[in-house]
Amino acid sequence: MATEIERKFLVTGPGWRAVGARGVPFRQGYLSTTADRVVRVRIEGDCAVLTIKGRTTGITRVEFEYPIPLADATTMIGTLCERPIVEKTRYRVLVNGVTWEIDEFHGDNDGLVVAEVELASADQPVTTPPWIGREVSNDPRYFNANLVSHPYREWRDR
Repeated sequence: MATEIERKFLVTGPGWRAVGARGVPFRQGYLSTTADRVVRVRIEGDCAVLTIKGRTTGITRVEFEYPIPLADATTMIGTLCERPIVEKTRYRVLVNGVTWEIDEFHGDNDGLVVAEVELASADQPVTTPPWIGREVSNDPRYFNANLVSHPYREWRDR
């Protein structure tokens, strides 16, 4: 069984851009978004994957990911997935030997910038770069699947 252990933070400024990270466009749609499971179709550049994630407990959940044909992913996103589709550009930045993934959202979630770091264990210490702000790992509003039913543009307390 695959396990995802991930911490998520708001990004507080453009400092991460100084390292010259190149962005990759992502489009992802959700076939199922329940508390017990999320089934996602993602197009990352010219690759596509189907991902199944279990219930989040703390910062951990089971995760299975399988490559699928790009044409299949395009059709699923276009015809089967909940709306709106989550669109973002993902940047990968290496800081102190740790890869940070910075997601700059577009469309209905424009203005939201979140950084994630995957860990080997839930108690692994993380040294945050200066452009990292408040941790939102346990705030379900920031789960990508929840950005479909409650897009960032609709939040009153942003």
